[in-house]
Amino acid sequence: MNLKMIGIDFTSASITVRQRFSFTRNSMAEAMERLKQKKEIRGCVLISTCNRVELWLSLREEAQLALPELLCSLKGLSVQTYHKYLVLRENGEAVNHLFYLSAGMKSQIVGEDQILTQVGEALSFARQQECTDRILEVLFRMAVTAGKQVKSRVTMDKANFSAAHQALDFLKGQGNALEGKKCLVIGNGEMGKMTAQALMEEGADVTVTVRQYKSGMVQIPQGAKRIDYGERYQYIPICDLIVSATASPNVTITREMLQECLVGGEHGEASCRKQIYVDLAVPRDIETSIAEMENVEYYDMDSLPIQAQSQEMRNQYIQAGEILTEEIHKFMVWQECRDMVPRIQQIGMEAAEELVWRMEKPFGKSCLSGTEKEMLQQQLKITTAKVVDKLLFELRNQAEPEVLQRTVEIMEQVYGNRKDI
Repeated sequence: MNLKMIGIDFTSASITVRQRFSFTRNSMAEAMERLKQKKEIRGCVLISTCNRVELWLSLREEAQLALPELLCSLKGLSVQTYHKYLVLRENGEAVNHLFYLSAGMKSQIVGEDQILTQVGEALSFARQQECTDRILEVLFRMAVTAGKQVKSRVTMDKANFSAAHQALDFLKGQGNALEGKKCLVIGNGEMGKMTAQALMEEGADVTVTVRQYKSGMVQIPQGAKRIDYGERYQYIPICDLIVSATASPNVTITREMLQECLVGGEHGEASCRKQIYVDLAVPRDIETSIAEMENVEYYDMDSLPIQAQSQEMRNQYIQAGEILTEEIHKFMVWQECRDMVPRIQQIGMEAAEELVWRMEKPFGKSCLSGTEKEMLQQQLKITTAKVVDKLLFELRNQAEPEVLQRTVEIMEQVYGNRKDI
């Protein structure tokens, strides 16, 4: 499998930027016609919605394409200008993304239903343009099926989907204006990006932490600044609001380090500033004892008025994740078995070659003419190969992938050594 996806969405670009990448049905058909001309591409699907544009490609094995340049060229845009907004995913990461996307777990309003229809329609349109291949057909079909299972088996509570927005609404209700305030968001995952975006919508001056080793790959909302995660304590003293929303089990802010950075140093004057700390992570990112510090106001998921909802939300995410993990596994098993096809066919041919090799002596004693002998040998090859293929393909359909893998390996060893017999 050589699967790649390049895209732009609401987490990395404003609607002004996203609109430049959007496709109408006509422009989508034209783009697909251009893509079909490229020998590296076996199949393609385009998803274009108000919140995202994604180009999915199934490439020939070992084929390489510069996807940012390719997508930008389809829209007549400069890759130098827009590269920073684009996200590239490959193989397993891309598969996971599509399944979660189809279930609404990557939407701006998490759990919404429209994206499921849009993914299905994208596949149908690509099929109409004769642009899909076997991998994309099965991938998109199984992703849509998985999304439907999540919708039917998990009752998604729409009130849960914007914990960040609800936290900010609560702070504003307490008389805390956000416009013009200097805010630090620790974490650049889905919740961190959502929080940063919500703060910018309120007019805040937002900075997001990124890990140094990932700084070149991380996408943050347009308009937000970035600092290295290791520099957070140097930046905290000049902030009005600090929100931590990582998926890491490690503590991001300790009381000891916070006290040290707020007292003395070049930003010592900031120690008298009232600061609000919000911890949206589960488990917590911030040591709760900072609430005892002077001029510090601290909230976590338990102290914010979204606690009951957030627990339900976490349960729903877990339920959806379990379903999606199982369905993703099914696709990966299908793909692994699919990759066995050339090896199975090769074993069939080698088994046929061995049968004919072993029949050379009986053939030599027969009364068959040279032409008749050659025709019989050819028929034996074809028949033997089909019999071996049938046995192995049936094993593929009924056995665990590990069993099939080991069987194929053994038979490859057997037939690889046949001339030594």
